[in-house]
Amino acid sequence: MLSREEYHSGVKEAWCPGCGNFGILNAEKRALVELQLAPEKILIVSGIGQAGKFPHYLRCNFFNGLHGRALPVALAAKLANPELTVIVHNGDGDCYGEGGNHFIHTIRRNPDITCIVHNNKVYGLTKGQASPTSDKGFKTKVQPYGVIHEPLNPLALAISLDCSFVARGYVGDLQFLAELIKAGIQHKGFALIDILQPCPTFNRVNTFRWYEERVYHLEEDREFDPKNQLKAFHKALEWGERIPLGVFYLHPKPTMEEQIPALAAGPLYRQKIQPSKVLDIMEELSALS
Repeated sequence: MLSREEYHSGVKEAWCPGCGNFGILNAEKRALVELQLAPEKILIVSGIGQAGKFPHYLRCNFFNGLHGRALPVALAAKLANPELTVIVHNGDGDCYGEGGNHFIHTIRRNPDITCIVHNNKVYGLTKGQASPTSDKGFKTKVQPYGVIHEPLNPLALAISLDCSFVARGYVGDLQFLAELIKAGIQHKGFALIDILQPCPTFNRVNTFRWYEERVYHLEEDREFDPKNQLKAFHKALEWGERIPLGVFYLHPKPTMEEQIPALAAGPLYRQKIQPSKVLDIMEELSALS
């Protein structure tokens, strides 16, 4: 029986006091314990930023990629070994800014990966610049007159692309967040979980109090159906006085791995190398030259 202690890496967390990342770490440990996933069966891929430190504090296999490049690494790992539980941890700037193109096309491919975004609506590691999700008017040291662009809506974007699992959590509601992470890991296909995570150091607007005055669970709306794409898209646009949490959209469909013939024989690392097939191809190509 796996316990929380067996997921502890022994590395001391380097986040600021009060950082919402602590809540995400606690919620994920709860989810992993309830799922009884062995650490050696888990791969966490991260990029750059405060969220990029996440796998250092969890006992598991992990890979730190370049800024915005966590998803392609995770996709490659899942194709090489579909038996791994692959989880991506990145920030809103990392995933939606530098990694925006990878985000869009990973949704299209639908690999069995859980993508967890630490959305604090600011660049934390680089000291407080506006991120793609910063609200219009948000002031920073490099945007002293306020952000002039409309914020990116990652949930609406994902739903419009028919992402197979789209959810939003909040670090102030740990048990609910743990259930969302658990559901995302169990979902077969690409699962996006955008987590509202206050940054007490560089974002003094979207605080714990600010969120707690606004967030509510989608289950409170009895007419809402996460299998209805139009209703899900409409809910994803709701922001400001009321902010919904939960699973917005759910559309199970074949994963990328299931549709690749080479994986029918099992994970690539277990398959025998057959040089003769390559030699045949090389001979055919040399005959054309």
